[in-house]
Amino acid sequence: MRNATLPALLTAEAVSSTGSAMTFVALPWFVLSTSGSATKMSIVLAAEILPMALFGIPSGSVVARLGARTTMLLSDLVRAPLVALVPVLHWSGHLTLPLLVVIVFLLGCFTAPYAASQRSIIPEVLGDDEKAVAKASGLFGGAAHLPIVIGPSIAGVLIAWLGTAPLLVVDGATFLFAVVVVLAFVRGGRPVAADEESRGVLAGVRYLARDRLLGPMTLTVIVLDGAANGISVAVPLLAFTRYDRNPHIAGWIFTAFGIGAIAGSVLVMRLLDRFAPLRLASFGIIAASLPLWIVVAPVPWPVVGLAVVLCGLFVPLINAPVMGMITTRPPAALRAKVMTAVMAASGSGGPVGRLVVGPLYRVGGNAAVWTEIAGGMTLGALLFIVAAARGQREAVPLEAPVASS
Repeated sequence: MRNATLPALLTAEAVSSTGSAMTFVALPWFVLSTSGSATKMSIVLAAEILPMALFGIPSGSVVARLGARTTMLLSDLVRAPLVALVPVLHWSGHLTLPLLVVIVFLLGCFTAPYAASQRSIIPEVLGDDEKAVAKASGLFGGAAHLPIVIGPSIAGVLIAWLGTAPLLVVDGATFLFAVVVVLAFVRGGRPVAADEESRGVLAGVRYLARDRLLGPMTLTVIVLDGAANGISVAVPLLAFTRYDRNPHIAGWIFTAFGIGAIAGSVLVMRLLDRFAPLRLASFGIIAASLPLWIVVAPVPWPVVGLAVVLCGLFVPLINAPVMGMITTRPPAALRAKVMTAVMAASGSGGPVGRLVVGPLYRVGGNAAVWTEIAGGMTLGALLFIVAAARGQREAVPLEAPVASS
């Protein structure tokens, strides 16, 4: 941390994540309270993540051309008014479900390029040491999860007091704060000169197809994130249907995840000094999945909170090592494109995971919803462990292919 770049990125992440954490509760609750439909809520939240699947891969070319810093600034400058547009339209009586779907879809278009830009700057600050970058990713995880401890709880209180719309205005303001911080303090993130290997929209996909470690692991992300994304729909639905339509409980459950994730972010930085990153991720991924089976049963909400705390505790043990590999293993000219290709894989499963919650609830209630989530994550965890074990034997980074003369 020889300059202000890393602290500034962490500050921007923490503040914008606070607004997003409140919206994480407010947006689905807004749809549920105005429509009473779990299916409509699923559609809105699926529209938010669908652009990652559709545009995640080409967005890597945008990051490479504009540079990471410029991409971050443009993303937040667009997202701030888009978020604020939802309450403005609601208050004026012009907000319809199709229009809300369009707005959240446009918001989702900037998720992959922003995240890829943010993480690709880290090796510029810390160098290409995988463990150092993994630890920095753990810090980013802590910065993102710290607001989850307070954001959803505050959201639950404010929803009951003010309604959902004002919270979305706050979220828009946090994006503008992030713009100021990045503009003032973040250095680096300039465009990276393309070489023969990094040219083309599909350069990141080609790299993953050749890499015997990251390639198979990326395929498991489709299953894992498909199941995990259902949680963002399932928790508000659980509070709305099983726990007496109480928005406080939705906030507290998300807060429980944040508490576990913060503890895990501290833990992973210690464990990375003792264990290989890949082994740590393999343990964390199965350990994060198993507690969610508890929620299948009609248990009291504090038991759900405990299960989610345990899940959150192990999530940083997955994310930090994997981010360390993704951001240091590919050559510098390819990192943004590899990152967005992995995010596209994540996004391809995410909309399905969110969309199926509504229909599953109609068929089998909350038990069916959480069986799908816990079962999908467990299956994805097992596939990840197999892919990691096979790829570990070939964990030497790929060299760029020699261009023929």
